[in-house]
Amino acid sequence: MNGARAFGAWIAIAAVPIATACGPKHISGPVPPGQDVIVLLQDPDTKSIGAAGVSNPLGSVDLAAEHDAALVSSGRPPVLTKLSPADVQRMFGDALSALPPPPRRFTLFFRFESDELTDQSQALIPQILAVVKEHAVQDVVVIGHTDTMGTQQANYGLGLKRAMMVRNLLISAGLNGSTIEATSVGELDPIVKTPDETPEPRNRRVDIAVR
Repeated sequence: MNGARAFGAWIAIAAVPIATACGPKHISGPVPPGQDVIVLLQDPDTKSIGAAGVSNPLGSVDLAAEHDAALVSSGRPPVLTKLSPADVQRMFGDALSALPPPPRRFTLFFRFESDELTDQSQALIPQILAVVKEHAVQDVVVIGHTDTMGTQQANYGLGLKRAMMVRNLLISAGLNGSTIEATSVGELDPIVKTPDETPEPRNRRVDIAVR
């Protein structure tokens, strides 16, 4: 499986009308016992679709668009189908409603070669705190980043310094430090791809995920 997350649910369906992904042929009526349905849905976090491959010893199908689905059973190759939104809700509604909400994400930017926030990013702190406090169980991940100025080793340290500064800022505002994970990737995950030794303000950042 590659690309964005595919939501796959292995469920025995009692009866469902299903249309094939291409052509006018339809598969309708009861789905035989022991047949499973896997459907590709939009990732609620990234809003992308991605792709997935479904296979058994007799064959395989590729799921490439939202609501593409595969019917899988022993003794037959997988069958590619297309589900309607109503079909998805009927089959998988309970499972989907049990999923946790997607993380809320924030990005804070820093001054050059510094762990000092820009004025615009400093102004976001109250909003971040409010979102964290909405969660009954708080889980915050803070990841520090840099541009490509300097060595990778130095930039890892600078990214970590930025992440720890934000973590300490959140703790000072009243959050429990045990719920905040801080780490660094240095210059290895830039928003803007640049050559080495290139100053880029958008890469000097901390990404925050509130889950």
